[in-house]
Parts: sequence; structure tokens; C-alpha cells
Amino acid sequence: MKKFLILFLLVIALQASSQKVVGYWYGTGNIASGGSANNYLVEMIVKQNNTSVEAILNYYFRNTFRSYKLNGNYNSLTREMKLFNIAVPYFGSTDKMEVDCIMDFVATHRVAKAGSNLLGRFVGRDQYKYTCPDIVFDLRLNQEAGNQDSVLTALRNYKETYQLWKPTATDTLATNIIARPVVNYVVSREYKERQNEVAQEIVIDADSIQVDFYDNGDIDGDSISVFLNDQLMTFNRLLSTKAIHFNIKLDTTREVNEITMFADNLGRIPPNTALMLLYDGKQRHEVRLSSNLQKNATVRIRRKKTSP
Repeated sequence: MKKFLILFLLVIALQASSQKVVGYWYGTGNIASGGSANNYLVEMIVKQNNTSVEAILNYYFRNTFRSYKLNGNYNSLTREMKLFNIAVPYFGSTDKMEVDCIMDFVATHRVAKAGSNLLGRFVGRDQYKYTCPDIVFDLRLNQEAGNQDSVLTALRNYKETYQLWKPTATDTLATNIIARPVVNYVVSREYKERQNEVAQEIVIDADSIQVDFYDNGDIDGDSISVFLNDQLMTFNRLLSTKAIHFNIKLDTTREVNEITMFADNLGRIPPNTALMLLYDGKQRHEVRLSSNLQKNATVRIRRKKTSP
């Protein structure tokens, strides 16, 4: 009787573990109607806590790469997993015009001796379901991609690893921040107490630049202050998909000008990260910045020396 009970409990434990969707999944997606020859290449890292799941979902379509951190749920009885509100490029999008469909991820977890699969669809939400066809996918679990710890590490490092989107001109606020010194004694004092870490050096031949700051991942409440040559320009600015925009006249008496991002907080997902776009009139530069309560992120701007 005792052996039977142990065997029964072992079977239950094996069944429970087989129902988990933790791990690294990869595969392809295709338009359900067969209206496109272009595949969506999909990869996903999943963390599970009972019926709740967190996922990093990456996909590639033509020249587009997107990465999202998502929340959803998993029903162990029906083995159905759902993730919500995912922007997926419309299959008819072109390089010049890309249109997004807002979709949900709905999949069934299937376990066999050959391996585990997530079979399902990206399904258009209410206002998109008549114009955006379903995308059918088959994702396979990679048994060699690491254990639970590696999945958790990937989730923690998400914000410093991935960028959600590439901002366009429409993402820039109409109102600019005038690049002149302002006063905040608390921020200025804490700024001096932290170490400035150079993220990148950019060489330009212009006397003025345009600078935009965006959130570099989930919009999670990151707030920053910005310094130019150690002078505070603005403080407590919330990062979002709309730019914090500056028109900056450089100090031409200096060999190097420095723009520094100070983290007012760490948001819900540390560290405080931002995408900085710098335009010098000829070229656009993209820099990913990361700061915390011990260090500031600095971009050095060196003016190109002109020949005599």
C-alpha cells in the first residue's frame, strides 16, 4: 500500500511538472488564410507562477524586430496559455509603410515523448479582428536553453537587453525643453554623489544638436533628470513613448560636451533605462542608456576638428 501511494504521488508530480510552460520556445507563424508567403519568426521566454505567466516575446517579420515583456495566464486543466495586447505588423505592411494589428496570443500546451509544443494563434482584438487575419504558430520547447534560473535572469535583464520599437517623428512632443540651467538642490547634490559612467562618445561637426529621450522598454514609471556639462537642464521627467525633447547649443569653447542622465527612480523594473536619439543635422545617433542610484549615464559629444 505504501509503495502504491508513493507511485501515485510520483505520477501526480510528473503530470504537474509536465503542465508547466516555463522555458524557451521558438518557431514560426503564418497567416491563417495563406495570404502571405512571409513567415513571422517567433521566440519566447516564459516564467510561470501558478496560473500567472510572464513572457518576453520576440518576433521578426521582414525588416522588423519587436520585443515585448508581457503578462498573461495559464490554465493547467485546459492547458491554454494567453498573452494580451501585442502589436504585430500587418502582413501586407511594406518597408515604407508599416501598420500594426493589436492581437492576443492564445496557445494550447501539448506534451509528447518527442517534446513540448505551444500550438495556437495571434488573434486580432475587437476593433482589428475583421481586418487582421489570425497568425497560426507552432512553438517548440528548447530543452537545452537553460533552467528556471536562466529564465528568471533573462526576465531581470530584459530592459538592458531589448528595445521595444524605433521612435518616429510623430513620437516627439511639440513642446521643447529650453536647454538652460535650472535649480533643484536635492537632484544636484545627489548627482555629484554618483559616478558618471561614459556610455558612448559621438563625434560631430555641428554647433547645435537635437536630443530626444524615450523609455527603452516597458513604460514602467522611469523618471530622469538631465544635465549638460554638469548643469541641470530639467528634472523629474517621466520617460514614455513620447520624447523628452531638447534643442541644445553646444559650448564651442569646450573640446567635449557631456549630456548626462540621472535616475530619479528605478521604475517598477530596475534599472532606469532610456533610448537617447541625437541628431546633428546630418546623422542620427542612437544610444541606450542605463543608470541607477549609484551611477549616472553620460554621452560625450566631441566636435570634429576642422582642417586649417
